[in-house]
Amino acid sequence: MRMMILAVSMGVAVVGLSSCSQVELPGRPPKTARGLPHQPLPPMQFDWPQDKQVGVSLSFDDARTSQVDVGAPLLSSYGVKATFYVSVAPLRERLADWKAVLAAGHEIGNHSLRHACTGNFPFAREKALEDCTLEQMAAELDRANAEIEGLLGVRPVTFAYPCGQKFVGRGVEVKSYVPVVASRFLAGRGWRDEMANNPAFCDLAQLLGLDLDGLTWEQLKALIDQARERHGWLVLGGHEIGQGGRQTTRMDTLRSFCEYAQDPKNGVWVDTVANISRYIAEHRVALGRDRAGSLAVARR
Repeated sequence: MRMMILAVSMGVAVVGLSSCSQVELPGRPPKTARGLPHQPLPPMQFDWPQDKQVGVSLSFDDARTSQVDVGAPLLSSYGVKATFYVSVAPLRERLADWKAVLAAGHEIGNHSLRHACTGNFPFAREKALEDCTLEQMAAELDRANAEIEGLLGVRPVTFAYPCGQKFVGRGVEVKSYVPVVASRFLAGRGWRDEMANNPAFCDLAQLLGLDLDGLTWEQLKALIDQARERHGWLVLGGHEIGQGGRQTTRMDTLRSFCEYAQDPKNGVWVDTVANISRYIAEHRVALGRDRAGSLAVARR
């Protein structure tokens, strides 16, 4: 009987050891845990020009009247260049003013022809992305580019996704239209995302864009500080420009930002989405060549 109990006990012990991978036997070194897939990647090297520490791009959508009446003049008074993603109909209504904005050095970008968003928004029900195809979206972006070029004499090189949404279709037929944007533009800006872009890693065709409307200077300064810690690129998107209200970027916030950015010790590079995108694209190519050269030398 004692023999049977001992045998059963040993069997249980053997089964227990074989089925529990975390058990460590006395006298043996513990196993090293494998790295998890979510562990952070090594930092990527990227340098902003002229000892700058952070990039910032201001952008505004829809060609709203407050942008030409108060926003662009304020920015121009500080020498700050912004990107304006225009809708064609309001662009026509204030064409002379928008030509002046362009002449002041600001960028004019494409914001589509119809401003299609999800049909869950009542205003977009008749132009819902759910009912759109990639072919229709491509044709719309091409037509918007052609109309803007005909009116202003410049062809937009960056695009802002209306409502920050990047899809067409429904259910299993849903498709991203990011490739449509990538084949036509240097960069595409999102909206209401959560953080600044990593210039060494970001996809220029779907840049992260943060909401600028309603932010106080203290709130905006906190975003800039967070982006600076990562040598990131903060891309901001707003609408109306005024004292406050729905979808309105505050004038006092813009003024404080411009004054802050003008101080060289703050290390802020403020420029259009197109200009910073070009720098990133060119700098990545240079880094790629440097790395390739270093690898070639190491193999000799």
